[in-house]
Amino acid sequence: MSGAVDTATSLSPGAWLGVLGGGQLGRMFCQAAQALGYRVAVLDPDATCPAGMVADEHIRAAYDDAAGLDRLAQRCAAVTTEFENVPADSLRRLAQSRITTPSGDAVAVAQDRLAEKAYIQAAGVPVAPHAAIQSAADVDACPDALFPGILKTARLGYDGKGQVRVASRGEANEAFQALHGVPCVLEALQPLDYEISVVVARDLQGRAVSYPPSRNAHRDGILALSVADGSVPSDVAGQARSHALSLARHLDYHGVLCVEFFVLRDGRVLANEMAPRPHNSGHYTQDGCLVSQFEQQARIMAGLPLGDTESLRPAAMLNLLGDLWFDAQDRQCEPDWAGVLAVPGTRLHLYAKSQARRARKMGHVNILGADAAQLRERIARVSAVLGLPDA
Repeated sequence: MSGAVDTATSLSPGAWLGVLGGGQLGRMFCQAAQALGYRVAVLDPDATCPAGMVADEHIRAAYDDAAGLDRLAQRCAAVTTEFENVPADSLRRLAQSRITTPSGDAVAVAQDRLAEKAYIQAAGVPVAPHAAIQSAADVDACPDALFPGILKTARLGYDGKGQVRVASRGEANEAFQALHGVPCVLEALQPLDYEISVVVARDLQGRAVSYPPSRNAHRDGILALSVADGSVPSDVAGQARSHALSLARHLDYHGVLCVEFFVLRDGRVLANEMAPRPHNSGHYTQDGCLVSQFEQQARIMAGLPLGDTESLRPAAMLNLLGDLWFDAQDRQCEPDWAGVLAVPGTRLHLYAKSQARRARKMGHVNILGADAAQLRERIARVSAVLGLPDA
C-alpha cells in the first residue's frame, strides 16, 4: 500500500468502488456492493461483459490501458480485481493513489505456480512433492518419485487447462514439448481421498476470518459441485482453515482469498493452489451464510467490519456450464429452470452471458437443506432435472 492512502477511515455508502474485470465474479461483487449502498465502476474491454451490465459505470478499456486505469482511480476510492490474470502492474499503478485489494504483488505470486508453491511452503503450509521444469534437461533430472505426476504450466492455467497427467519420464518429455516448452511444474500424484477449499477474508488491519470448507468435485478439470454440509472432519477442517489463514498472513494479503487443498487418504492436508479473489467453491456463501464472500470483498475495500462466516444451513453450489444449453442433437435449447426452482431450497444465479458455449460457466444453482441428507437428496433432484450425472 502507498503511504498516501489512509486506510483508517471507512468509506460511507454512496462512495465508489472499482473492479478490474467484467466477468461473473465482478457481476456478483457489483450486486453485493450495491446492496450495501456503494456505487461500482467496472473496467473491462468487452461491451457486453456481465459485470458491465449491472455496474454504475463501465469503463471500456484494456486492463493495462493507462488512461482507463487513471479514470478508474479518479472515480473510485478503492479498487479490487475479479480474476487473477489481470496485469499485476495495473494493480500496482492503482495502489499509488487508491486502496487496492489484493495488492499487485500478491496477485503476481498467484499468477506463477512456481512462486506460489514457494510462498505456500514459506508460510509453513505443506504441498505435494514437485519440481520446476524449464527445459528437457529438467525432466531428465527429476527424481523418480515424481512419477506418475501432473505437468502443469507455471502460468495461465485454470479449469484444468495447461495440465497433463504423465506416467513416466518419457511421457513428461512429450507433454513438455506439447505445451511448447513453457515453464512448468511437475507435481507427484498423491493418494487423494477428496478435495476441499477454504475462503478467507482479511482486512486492511490484518484481521481475518474464514468460511467453513467446501468439499469439491470436478468434471474434466472444471469444478462441478461444492458442498458445505459439515461433513469434512473437524481435524481436517481445522488444518485447512489454519493453513489458509497462515498463507494470507504470510502474503500480507488484503481481500478475499481461496485456497484449494488435497486431503490424502492418511488424513494429511496439502495445499494445491490459491485464487486471489472470490471463488466458485465459495458461491454457496451467497445463500448458505449471513455474509457472502462478495460482501466481504466490498466490506474490506470500504473499511467496514468483517462479516459473520458461519453457515446458516448445509449448502451446496452446482455449476452450470454451457453444455446444458445444447440437446443430444447439438441444438441450442434453454434448460428447465422451472423444474430446477421447483426443488425446495434452490436459488438460481445466472450470469447473463450473451452466448452459451460448451464448458463456459453460465451460472450456478445454490441448494440448501435442513441437514446433509436432505441436501444430498435435493442435489440429486436438481441434477436429474438438468440431466447431469449424479454428484
